[in-house]
Formats: sequence, C-alpha cells, structure tokens
Amino acid sequence: MDKVSYYLIFFLKIMKQILKYALIPLFFLLSNSLKAEFHFAKQDSTTTLHVAGNCGMCKKRIEKAAKISGVASAIWNEDTQKLALTYNSNKSTLEVIKKSIADVGHDVENVRGNDKAYQELHECCLYPRLENATVSPASTVSSTNLNTTTAIDSTAKLQVAGNCALCKKRIETAASINGVTSAIWSVDTKKLILKYNAQKAPLETIKKGIAAVGHDVDNLRADDKVYEQLHECCLYPRMENGNLIEATAKKTDSHDHNHIVTGVVVEENEKGDLNPIVGVNIHWLEDKSKNVRTNENGVFKLQHHGNFKQIVVSFAGMQSDTITVKDLHEVVMINAKSNVLAEVVVTGSRRSNFINRMNPARVEVLTTKELFKAACCDLSESFETNASVDVVSNDAVTGSKQIQMLGLSGIYTQLTVENLPGPRGLAAPLGLNSISGSWIESIQIAKGIGSVANGYENMAGQINVELKKPQNSDRLYFNAYANNMGRTDVNLNLAKKINNNWSTSFLLHDNFMYNKKMNFSGNGFRDIPVGNLFSGVNRWNYENGKGLIAQFGIKYLNDDRTGGQTDFNKKTDKGTTNRYGLGFDIERIEGFAKIGYVFPENRHRSIGLQLAGSNYNQKSYFGLKNYNGEQQNGYANLIFQDVLGTVAHKYRVGASVNYDNYDELYLDIQNFKRKETVSGAFVEYTFSPNEKFDAVVGLRQDYNSLYGWFTTPRLNLRYTPFSGNTLRLSAGRGQRTANIIAENMSALASSRTLIIKSPNNFKNAYGLQPEVSWNTGFTIDQSFRLFNREATASVELFRNSFDNQVVVDYENPREISFYNLNGKSYSNSIQAELRFSPLPRLETRLAYRLLDVQTDFESGRKSKPLLAKHRGFTNLAYSLPSGWSFDYTLNIVGDKRIPSTIENPIEYQVATKSNAYVTMNAQVSKDFGKHKNFTIYVGGENLTNYFQHNPILGADDPFGSYFDTSLLWGPLTGRMFYTGVRFHIN
Repeated sequence: MDKVSYYLIFFLKIMKQILKYALIPLFFLLSNSLKAEFHFAKQDSTTTLHVAGNCGMCKKRIEKAAKISGVASAIWNEDTQKLALTYNSNKSTLEVIKKSIADVGHDVENVRGNDKAYQELHECCLYPRLENATVSPASTVSSTNLNTTTAIDSTAKLQVAGNCALCKKRIETAASINGVTSAIWSVDTKKLILKYNAQKAPLETIKKGIAAVGHDVDNLRADDKVYEQLHECCLYPRMENGNLIEATAKKTDSHDHNHIVTGVVVEENEKGDLNPIVGVNIHWLEDKSKNVRTNENGVFKLQHHGNFKQIVVSFAGMQSDTITVKDLHEVVMINAKSNVLAEVVVTGSRRSNFINRMNPARVEVLTTKELFKAACCDLSESFETNASVDVVSNDAVTGSKQIQMLGLSGIYTQLTVENLPGPRGLAAPLGLNSISGSWIESIQIAKGIGSVANGYENMAGQINVELKKPQNSDRLYFNAYANNMGRTDVNLNLAKKINNNWSTSFLLHDNFMYNKKMNFSGNGFRDIPVGNLFSGVNRWNYENGKGLIAQFGIKYLNDDRTGGQTDFNKKTDKGTTNRYGLGFDIERIEGFAKIGYVFPENRHRSIGLQLAGSNYNQKSYFGLKNYNGEQQNGYANLIFQDVLGTVAHKYRVGASVNYDNYDELYLDIQNFKRKETVSGAFVEYTFSPNEKFDAVVGLRQDYNSLYGWFTTPRLNLRYTPFSGNTLRLSAGRGQRTANIIAENMSALASSRTLIIKSPNNFKNAYGLQPEVSWNTGFTIDQSFRLFNREATASVELFRNSFDNQVVVDYENPREISFYNLNGKSYSNSIQAELRFSPLPRLETRLAYRLLDVQTDFESGRKSKPLLAKHRGFTNLAYSLPSGWSFDYTLNIVGDKRIPSTIENPIEYQVATKSNAYVTMNAQVSKDFGKHKNFTIYVGGENLTNYFQHNPILGADDPFGSYFDTSLLWGPLTGRMFYTGVRFHIN
C-alpha cells in the first residue's frame, strides 16, 4: 500500500469516529433545543419595560424582583434603563411583574416605586424618579412628612468628570449646599445623583459649585487653573459638550491583542491622604496561578490573558474585592479604607517621559516607551532622547563613554541600579556599556541633591535604573540589532513564575563588533574597538503575601575588545612599536539582595536590608603602557521607616557600610593599593501637612577609614502656591573619593605624562584629599492648556560649588596633572523646557540649556574644557493605533574650549575652540501580529553626517611625544543606519 492510500484510509477512520461520537449527540441536542424553542414559542411572550435605576446593585435588585413564577428571563440595562422580559402569560401577567418591581423601590413605566422602599435604597441607588409614574394603592406611604418631602424635592442626574475616591469626596462636598438632600457621585458611571429643593438650591448653582472645585459638569467646564491644581490621581480626561472625549476615543480602540493591566493599591486615611500598600496579592479570577503582588510603591502589573475579565485583590486583614477590568488602557486604583479594598478607576494618557508632581525631589522618569524611541542597545544610548543628560565619548579610541549632568563629569552623578550601587570605582569608565537597554524597565533622573538614605556620593544628581522584574515580565523577550558599521547586538530575556511565591528571570546581552576597518576620519585608527561584550543577570523574587518581600540575584560581565590602528594584530604587534594597539580584558561578578518586611498591623512601618558585593578585574594595555586594576566591593544598607502619629510626619532611619579594596598597577611599576571603609548612620524626616507642601530634611554621619568623620546634611522642599505650579528647592553636601587613573583612562591612550601632585607622599588615595561639594537647586514647573491639551513648562537653576576637588589638568599638552583644588571650582546650570502635544498622539519637547563651569587651574581660572556652554534640543514622537511609531531628535551643540596645544610644534597644534554642530536622529517602528508582539524598527543616527575630522593628534606617530586621543569634542563617527526586531511572548 502506498503512503497516499494509507493516510487516506487513516483520515476516513478518524472522520468516522468524529461522526459517531460528536455529530450524533449534537443532533440530539439540536433536536431537543428545537423542541424547546417550539414549546416556548407557543407559550412565552417578550416585552421591554422602562425601569428606573442607577448601578449594578439596582440591576441585581430589579432582575431578582422581576423573576417571579412564570418569568423565563429578565435582563435590565443600566445605560438604556430598559428591562427585557421573557415570560409565560398563562402563569404571570405584566401588571404583577411591574408591581413586584415597584415593591422593591423602583419606578417602572407608569407605576411608581414604593416610596418607603425607595428611601431605604443604598445611597448610590437613589435614581431620579420617573415623572409619569403614578403611585399605586399598594405602594402608597402613609407618612405625611415623607409625602411632603416627595412633593418638594426634585431629582437630577448630572455628568461630572472625575477619577477616584478623592474626586468623589470633592464633588459630593461641593454639591452638598443648603437645599440639597443628597448628592451621590459614581466613579464608574461619572454620574452625580442629586436630590434637592429647587427653590433653595437651583441646579445651575449646584453646577457652578462643582465646577469651582475643578470638575467639569455637563456643559460647564471647570477653570483650567483649578483643574491643574488637583491631586495627580484626580487629573481626569476633560469634557467637551458634556462628553468625555478621551473615554469616547477609547471605545474605538482595538483590543485584539494582549495587554498588561497596571494598577496601584493605596490606603486612604481619615484625612484623605493616600499611601501605597506593599505585598497586596492580585490574581485573575479565571486563573489563580496568574498573579502578582504590589511592589514597594503599591504598583502592580498583571499580564492579561485571553478573555480574562475579573481580578481579585486580597491582603491580610482586609476585605477582598473582585474587580471587572472594563478597559485595559485604564490604570486600576484600589483604595483601602476602613480595612476594605474597593476599586476606583483612574483614566489618563501615559506619557513616555514624565515628572512626578508630588515628589519632593524633581525626578524625571523615562519609561520603556521612551527607551524604544531609539535603539538603546545599552545604558549609554538610553539618554539620546533626553535633554537633561549628555552622553559623550571619553576619547577617540577606547569606546568608553561618560554621562554629564549639570556640566559635571559622570563621576559626580550617583549611578544606582534599583537603588543599589551601579558601576562605580574602577568599573565606572566602561560601566555604561554593561547594562543592556532591553533589561531596563525605567530610568529615574534626579538632578541636584538626593536622599541621605542612598548615601553621600551624590553631588550633581542621581540616575537610578530599574530592571525588568521576574514577577511581571514577559516570559520571553528577544531583541536583535545591527548597523551598517558592523555592530550586532542580541538580547534575550526569560522569565518564569514558579508558584505564587517564587519567580525568576534571566537577562542576557551579547555585543559583537568585528569591523576592524571602520575609520571615518581616515587617520588609520579604528573608531570603535572590536571584540565581544557579554553580560547576564539571573534574579529571583520571593513574596509571601504577609509583608515579606525578597529579591536576590547574580550579575556577570565579560568584555574582551581590541582597538588601535586598523591593521593592528594583537598576536604580533602587542608590546611592540610595529603598530599601535590597545585592549581590554574585563570580568565583573556581582551578587545582590534586597529584603523587606511591611508590618501587617501597621502598613506604614517597614524595614529593609540592601546587600551587594562585587569583584572587578581589568587587564588592559595602551600601546606600550599597561594598566591592571582589581576592586572588591561590599555594601550593606539597613532602612527602617514609620510615621509619627499621622502620615503627615514620616521618618526613615538607618545605617550603612561600604567597603572597597583597590589594587592598581600602572606601567608595571607604580602600584596603588588601598582599603577604604565608610560606615555611618542617617535619619530623614518628611513633613507633608497637605497636597501643596512637602519638606524632607536628612542628616547622615559617616566615618571614612582613610579620612575620618564627615557630616552630610540635605534638604528638599516642594510647594504648590497656585494652580498647576510646583516649586522645588534642594540643597546639600556630597563627598567622594576620586579614582584618578580609571576615571581618566583616555589619558593613557596618549603620550601625556601622568603627574600626581601629592602633598602627603601618596598616602590614602593617591595622596589626595576627598572631593567635597555643595549643591543648590531651584526648579519651577507650570502646567497649562496649549492646543486644548495639557502642556508643561519648566525652568531649572542649579549651582554646584566645590570645597575641594581633584583637579584634572590637561592645560599642558604633554602632561596630565592631578592635584587638589586651590581656589574655586563651580558649575552653574540653567535649563528651560516645554512639553506639549500640538496634535493627538504627538508628543513634543523643546529645551535649551546654558552652562557656566569654571575651575581655578594652576595656570589660572578657565572654563571646563570640551564642554558646550549652549545646547538646544527637540524631540518629536508620533504614534498610531495601527502600531506605527515615528521619532525624531535634534541636538544643537555650541562650541567648546579645547585645552591649549601652543607648546607643541606647529604641526601638532589645534584650534583653541571647536565648531558648533547639529545632529539629528530618527527612527520608525511597526508592531505586527494579532497580539502586537513583533516589532521591526529602522533608524538613523547623526543624519547630518557631522563628525570631527581630526580626532587624534599625532596619529601619524602614535609612539611619538605628541600623540593624544583625548581632545575629542565632536561626534567620532558620521551617519549611521540600523535595523532591528523585537519579539515577546506574554
């Protein structure tokens, strides 16, 4: 028998079994159904009745009352106020059904509901009475007072915009003027049910009172200034002609793909203050295994599956709630009051980049959506669409980059990963390349002084990176990237929820660069080192639902790259003068853990322990110079927080210890070793009497094993004087120990002589004193309406003044000198930014920044070299519901001062000032698939094709006296194009 005949016979046998076991029973079911339909067709009648009601409770009550003997089905629609009835006219009459509904308090067409039953309904069920309903004898109330009230009082239903429990309080309070008997507003329907005396309280007066507190009501729009001053969670979508325009738009949005339901669980006290609850269990009613718990901010992200519609919210000691998810784009807000969890839905557009108005510190948050505006292969490329942070190359050959904020080098900005120490010390120069962009959930940028709980090293600001969490990440996320210069990046994230308590994930990143000939300037040197960088994270999360949360994991990095002249061969040329080359062989291993506990009897009280330890090993060479460095770091931070009486008074206390063991070998002869331990304690008090004002005062006392005791005071104030306006003031001290060789590695890729001017014979850290600075900042944020949409304008002013600084002096072209500051060193920064949406789905940001950074060098006061005084910035982002996204970024960079080279021969001299230049980046992406889980993106960087044509001084003689790669002031490479794909499985 041939294969075709065999498969044909097999197929026929299968079909026979299907006919036998599936279609025959289906026939009997169908015949019985037809009989039943025929039977009911002969006896049942259908009709529709107008029944007054308000909410889900009314629906249950009406349908239950209607289902008397003989009624087959009764379905009431809240929107149409219609009751669809199917009943047996031989067993029941329409008048009997109406009377049954009227007896429980609901008007039904021409029959008035029982007045006594109506008065006893739940507050949210007090619907406007039907004018044509007459009182039947059975429903007449004998009380004279009640009849009088019914005759005098009127009822009305108003459309009032709002979001949450705070809105409900505000609306109902404003409506409850003299003459109003009851005012009940529903968060779900946005309807206000009024019972009022029209002579004492005219309806227009009530409306004006509601609008006066910031809420649109029917066709009356609230004052914009009052609206903008509302609490952040109360900023509802505005109404036009009595309709919620954004809510209407949502109804047309396609939901044929999976979403992540985002929500927050907060507790409301007697003053109306909202505080997050940690560890609340959230799961789908349809499948309990699909569950998450709220994080330290009370936020949860629950993956939506199929047709799941209801989530269950539970927490120890509180009454649970089951919530129907009506719109997957809405933020679900769970408000706990009197130990009862209840839902409030907060709607509003989610921006890719925003500033939290209620935070005492001005923190700018970059979401995953913002990071997707560019390729973002690693952390150093995650700020390309941001006006506050600059990322610049350190030199023309090593590929290392640094962030700059407030005009200061990245070493003065504290970099943390989930509030644990990020790449620091010897790892700082190349650390930005080690964190993959696909790992990042969000980035928080805080300029100026931060919290004492995070340490003492913050001098210009803090950048905190939040990685994707195993408990709410995609099961699989894959990203592949390639550009026309020969670089390829591959990223793979895997997450697994083991059970209700445990979850784990792997985050993997591999970077390949093997184009040895990439050299835009034609000077014979590779613009980017070639080789491979691999990094990975394995992390675990544990939550027991009783207040205990634990996270721990391990990170690994291996970076092996080679740079230098395009024809450099490591095997034959390393250590010789045949050709100039440089190389890095770096390995870093890190372990971390975060353990927190929220006390069940007092959820404002919690204790947390943060732990981290790492080992960093670097072997590198720069021509004939060798540099090897090793660092072991250990960190522990214990934090306890609670309230003093009420939530208006909060405090945090804690203790921390940081240990570093450095071993650096330079030129195989100079060995710099040191062990440095800094231990201390801190206290921080927060005063928040109302929504308009916050004051955070912090103080920490630390002991440095090399430099002794030091004190770190810090202050952050926030004040909202009027509608939409937020003022912030910050001030405080920062201190750090410089790692002069690792932080200035670009100097090693030159012929400059390294000189350390140590006043105490190289004791402690290179014989230099620690760096100490004071930072003061003042910011203004003002929101307003522009193009009939929300817009924000901001102005920031920051000054950083050094008491002591390790001055890095490039002013002699054949030397790099390090010495302690003798005089003044300061930076002044002014930035203005405008954010607005001229069209629906189009986000626009415009910014301008002015920097004045001056230092007293040994040769006199000069501005900081290689830093632009002026910078202009524009970012446009447009997205369509179909999955298309378009992003464009423009940077205008002013001229920069170049360190003097006048002592060099004329052929090795350069200008003292660079040119100004313009760069443009753009990207287009498209989501595909039923679940929108496949994305293709293409883009270009530096589309103006502007690059520095002479980035290396003395490139013709790399082993000569005038070779220098550190005078880089512009883009190193020209126009670059890239493409990539993203794929994820929920």
